[in-house]
Amino acid sequence: MPVVVVGSINVDVTVPVGLPPRAGETQLGGAAVRSAGGKGANQAVALSRLGRQVQMVGAVGADADGDFMIATLTREGVGVDHVHRVAEATGQAFVFVSAGGESTIVVAPGANGALTPDQVRTPEVRDADFLVLQQEVPADTVAAAIAATRGRVLLNPAPARPLAPAVLAQVDVLVPNREELAALVGGAPLHTYEQIAGAARGLAVRGSVVVTLGSDGALVVTPERTMHVPAREVVAVDATAAGDSFCAGLADALLAGADLVAAAEFATGVAAVTVTRPGAIDSLPRRSELARA
Repeated sequence: MPVVVVGSINVDVTVPVGLPPRAGETQLGGAAVRSAGGKGANQAVALSRLGRQVQMVGAVGADADGDFMIATLTREGVGVDHVHRVAEATGQAFVFVSAGGESTIVVAPGANGALTPDQVRTPEVRDADFLVLQQEVPADTVAAAIAATRGRVLLNPAPARPLAPAVLAQVDVLVPNREELAALVGGAPLHTYEQIAGAARGLAVRGSVVVTLGSDGALVVTPERTMHVPAREVVAVDATAAGDSFCAGLADALLAGADLVAAAEFATGVAAVTVTRPGAIDSLPRRSELARA
């Protein structure tokens, strides 16, 4: 069976800014660009461009943005039989990209919030080789999908919110960034690799945790060991979909039989190409590009 991605589908509105906006501040940014995005859609397209057969489970509005997103996913080879049309407007993400390539994102969930537990209890989810999820859809929907699958589960807990122990106990690979991991364990900053590894092991995930660290790479935390995987040195333009492409690369490599460290090394390469280009889905690399990177 293919990889199944359960998650968000958004239209992104990206605005370049000098520095990330601060509370109470008004800034003049560059030209706004509308493009395809959403963490779920990003991960589904990234996997498809790596050569995987992918089914998307999500929701869009009965509006022009919904038409645009379904057409985009279809063009990218992603199955859309379980992308539902709902009364709510298609989700939108407002992305502010600073001169150094770092992104600040605010999501208006819209239709993503209408994806129900019943809609993810499908034969495709049950029989998936790998189920990939994020947290831009309701928590009970994420839990229902994880409970329904027989396959391996990769959960990207973004945006951060509490996760029930019963959910974590069914996750094979948890992929938070440093800030999301800190939020999951109580909010205290995690400065050192030792602190990150200790927090990751305290989550009682069934499998392992891979913590993304931006330009510092990733930290692979298994019950037996901790391994730092450095990032590749590139000139970053836009980090918007870096975490999503990392998750896709990780799942792809694990499906190919790589161990977790080797999979993380491959995933950092996928993310490295992604950050050198603007946009979310537009920035995602194809496998042929990775060979030249």
